[in-house]
Amino acid sequence: MNSVFKLSLAGVIALALSACGGQQEAAKPTPETTPASGTAPVVEKAEIRFGTTPGDFGDMVRDQIQPMLEKKGYKVTITEYPDYVTPNKALAENAIDINIFQHKPYLDGFKAEHKLDLTEVFQVPTAPLGLYGGKLTALDQVKNGSTVSVPNDPSNFARALVMLNELGWIKLKGDVDPLKASKADIAENTKNIKLVEMEAANLPRSRQDVDFAIVNGNYAMSSGMKLTETLFQEPSFAYVNWSAVRTADKDSKWVKDVTDAYNSDEFKSYAKTKFAGYKYPAVWGENAAASAVAEAASTASAVK
Repeated sequence: MNSVFKLSLAGVIALALSACGGQQEAAKPTPETTPASGTAPVVEKAEIRFGTTPGDFGDMVRDQIQPMLEKKGYKVTITEYPDYVTPNKALAENAIDINIFQHKPYLDGFKAEHKLDLTEVFQVPTAPLGLYGGKLTALDQVKNGSTVSVPNDPSNFARALVMLNELGWIKLKGDVDPLKASKADIAENTKNIKLVEMEAANLPRSRQDVDFAIVNGNYAMSSGMKLTETLFQEPSFAYVNWSAVRTADKDSKWVKDVTDAYNSDEFKSYAKTKFAGYKYPAVWGENAAASAVAEAASTASAVK
């Protein structure tokens, strides 16, 4: 009897100790949330994976953002994508953590079409869409039947049509939504302008084959073109580019750290020196910020 009692008591004690040990293990903080014991910074995420298109957006990360984030304890990697489709899909599939390459109308349209749970976070300095010379080198050289290469994705194609309308080379219908303009919205084409649609990345090379080319700023810069070479630039601020993250990450500390880096005085000084002529984020108080905010608001309501 005593032997049985002693064995049972030992079993109860063992179970109790085991349970306490399990509770202690479950309550142990993860490395991501453990308070710092020394001077090294504690971050919720060890590595931040950026996705950009080639050129200025990648340069901004490498030149300024990466060193600033590394000082905070992050490892930073960059993947450059040669198109406007892959970066959003890679973000949604967790191949990267944040992408920087697109304006809000494009993001809104893309995530609606592909049912992606992505969210814009902050704006970045953006080279405006510009019309550049090809076989012809001045606006007054435009002639009947002139060819103009334009980006073929819907949102940037709409931007190109609005630019041509502002130039007076075509006339859009009076009730057209400028964010969704299409060929069907061309009311008049008195100069018989021939639009040559292609992937945005190919527009700089197309200049040798067309009279004029409407080129996205990032591809113009990455191909060695200069903003001072543009014959005409879009005046709108609705297309200042944004960063995007998975919606679940938008309130995380690492996103705040990245946002702070892009809005820091150090980055502003760098951007205004290296990317003169760009359109800057509205929160910087530059380039008619009030107009940029108003256009961003109208964009959000217009694009479904």
